[in-house]
Amino acid sequence: MSNKNFRAVILADPSGWHSEQLRAAFQRRGIEPSFYSTNRLQARLGTENGIRSGLERLDETDLILVREVPGGSLEQIIYRMDALHQLEDSGVRIINTPGAIEKMVDKYYTSSLCASAGLPVPETVVTENGEEAMQAFEALGCDVVVKPLFGSRGVGMVRLTERDTARRVFSALELGRYIYYLQKYIPHGDYDVRLFFIGEECTAAMTRHGSGWKTNLSQGAEPRPFNPPDDMLELGRRAVRAVRADYCGVDILPGEDGISYILEVNSMPSWIGLQTVAEKNIANELVRYCLRE
Repeated sequence: MSNKNFRAVILADPSGWHSEQLRAAFQRRGIEPSFYSTNRLQARLGTENGIRSGLERLDETDLILVREVPGGSLEQIIYRMDALHQLEDSGVRIINTPGAIEKMVDKYYTSSLCASAGLPVPETVVTENGEEAMQAFEALGCDVVVKPLFGSRGVGMVRLTERDTARRVFSALELGRYIYYLQKYIPHGDYDVRLFFIGEECTAAMTRHGSGWKTNLSQGAEPRPFNPPDDMLELGRRAVRAVRADYCGVDILPGEDGISYILEVNSMPSWIGLQTVAEKNIANELVRYCLRE
């Protein structure tokens, strides 16, 4: 495919590290990508059917790479996803697809799809009822990790091991009208695995070693190079298929019980830390995939 006149759009802050990496990878192929924010999409129906951002008709582009969907109200988020669906329906290639993003942005939806595909996930209870959450805390052995349904980088995650603390946390969640999302804590030696998939190929992998139970790099964990065994790679591929991702970060927790658990599948994974231990240029591999090279 000739790259002459190829129009690529990246939905992201143009000044971010990932944007700079992706811009350089596109430029090496003679393509100057445009950058827009997902919260600046303007839909038109009637005389003109399409999606704009500023003066640019996004429905006339060849490719949209989604790197950010900013937080907002329920109405704002639904509209942004509706606009991406409309762009996809108009024939624009979107990576990741809106449907895949919806599957991965919601931790419960991701876990349910992985569980339905026969993949090991931590024992999980999700409820809107505080008393049921307390009962689940007891049933899961009084050692659970409570997570926000939406979120990343370990923000908002808390480990509960005491009944009084659990009641206080659940009361605070009730005041904020949050969902109770509880997972049984799995002893894991304070490290986990991130597999970065593009298509069904694992482009890069690392272990993340924390000083405590949290293993997010943003929480101070250390990335180390990792050569995943074949059975773990297959586990990751099955997770990719379950959410139908074009690219994603699959987080796997090797438990001390000998089971590797799927924790999350991330639709817009960072690779800042991963790139420091990866052999391949991840942005370059992602752009190669986008251009079907």
